[in-house]
Amino acid sequence: MRIEQKKRRRREDGFTLVELMVVIVIIGLLATIVALNVLPSGDKARIEKARADISTIQAGLDLYRLQNGSYPSTSQGLQALVTAPQGADPAKYQSGGYIKKLPDDPWGRPYLYASPGQHGQADVWTLGSDDKEGGEGPDADIGSWQ
Repeated sequence: MRIEQKKRRRREDGFTLVELMVVIVIIGLLATIVALNVLPSGDKARIEKARADISTIQAGLDLYRLQNGSYPSTSQGLQALVTAPQGADPAKYQSGGYIKKLPDDPWGRPYLYASPGQHGQADVWTLGSDDKEGGEGPDADIGSWQ
């Protein structure tokens, strides 16, 4: 009787290869479904971050213009919001700058700036994930005029 119990236990211990394969396939399907639903959210988050950054930069530019009488020139660039540009009137330039730090766009590149801009007195924009003008979705340009 003991021999029969040992044989029965051996057959009942562990999982069969078929059972393991079924579990692995199910986990793979679930991972695929999650990935397909989560990955597009990253693009949306980058786009929203770019819009928020541009809004912050635009607010700093507006404050700079109010205190200094004009927007920084294209050659002075956005760096004029962090440190006083050469030739700036120290009495008018806000101590500590207009923004603490100049952010890079969500794709790791500096934001672009032009004053006067094509869409207003000062334009701030990023070229999107493809780093080329135009595009759609995550490749679309995002600007202060939008």
